[in-house]
Amino acid sequence: MLDSLSVIGYLNLLHDIYGTIIIPVAVYEEMTELGYIVPGTIEVQTLSWIEKRELKNRLLMEELENELHQGESETIALAVSLDAERVIIDENPGRKKIISLGLNVIGVLGILLIAKQRKLITNIQPLMDSLITKAGFHINQGIVSRCIKVGTRIQKRLITKIIRKYRTNKGYLL
Repeated sequence: MLDSLSVIGYLNLLHDIYGTIIIPVAVYEEMTELGYIVPGTIEVQTLSWIEKRELKNRLLMEELENELHQGESETIALAVSLDAERVIIDENPGRKKIISLGLNVIGVLGILLIAKQRKLITNIQPLMDSLITKAGFHINQGIVSRCIKVGTRIQKRLITKIIRKYRTNKGYLL
């Protein structure tokens, strides 16, 4: 998630939408201890709104590691221990586990839809294209279509609000 948004230049959306983002040590280490820089490496080390947090109770994480990667396992265990409002993750196995634990989950496409709704971005399609071409992001074509439709509905609602706001007795001001 961090790397995908970083590679397309929109990591700031996480801050704009959520304020502080908490990442577990495992995710921090996955990004910073590779021996080379990947998208997001510098950001997780320097941005004050990305907070690295150590998991105290490792029991759930160890259980999850039977099914998931270490970063996903530690993310989910940390979210449970913090009673997190939402878990940001894109990988399907992790998303399914989060939902089974009764937590709220969102991925990068959900972030883009929220950003569109809050007028932080103007168009979802070019960002999805960049995720695919620059970040190697795999998106099911059905999901792409749904995101575009939702984004278009959001855009139409915003335009309707603007028109209503500037309505005059003689018609509309655009």
